[in-house]
Amino acid sequence: MLDVFFLLVFLLGIYFILRYRFNLKKAAETSTDALYPKSKEEFSSILLPGEWLEMEPLTKESKSYRVVNWGTYGSVILLVILLVVLLATDWLDSLFSISAYFFFIILSAIRHRGNFFILPKGIILNARYYPLSEVKHYETEKIIRWHELYGLDERADNGYKLSFKIRNKVIQPNYVIVENDEQLGRIRDLLDKQGITGA
Repeated sequence: MLDVFFLLVFLLGIYFILRYRFNLKKAAETSTDALYPKSKEEFSSILLPGEWLEMEPLTKESKSYRVVNWGTYGSVILLVILLVVLLATDWLDSLFSISAYFFFIILSAIRHRGNFFILPKGIILNARYYPLSEVKHYETEKIIRWHELYGLDERADNGYKLSFKIRNKVIQPNYVIVENDEQLGRIRDLLDKQGITGA
C-alpha cells in the first residue's frame, strides 16, 4: 500500500516539474509581446523577492531559462532512479523520511528566479501566464517602517509590494516589488486599461 502511495506521489511530482517547464516555455514565448516592462529602466525598477535581484528579460537563451530547461530533464531522471531504488529495495520502509527529503529537494531544485509582464491579454507572474479573465484584482502596499518587507533590502524600502489575486486559486502567486512611484503609475495605468482593478 505504501508503494502505491509513493508511486502516485512521484507521478504527481514529475507532472508538477513538467508542467512548470511548460509554463516557463510559454511565458518565454509570450513575453516578447509584453506591454511592460520593455526598457532597461523598467526592468531594473522591478525587484524579485528573496534574492532582491532586478528582473531580467525572459528568453529561451537566458541562463535561468536554460537551467530550468536542462534541470527538468535531470530532475525527472533522478526521480525515476529514486523511485526504482525505493520500489526494488526495502528502503521505503526503513528510510522513508530520508527518501521524502530527497524527493522534495529534487522538486524544489529547479526554480526560475521570477518575473512579471503585462501582456495585451493577460499577465505573466513567476513564469505562469494568467489570462485577463483569471485576474480578479491587484493590490499595492507601500513598504514603510513596520511593513513585513521593510529593512530586507535598501531598494525595496519605500517601494511598493505588488501582488495579484487570481480567481479559483487556493495558493496565490508570489509578488514583485516596484521600486518607485513613476513605474507603479505606469503599471497601474496599463492594468486599468486591461480592466484589472486595484484593491
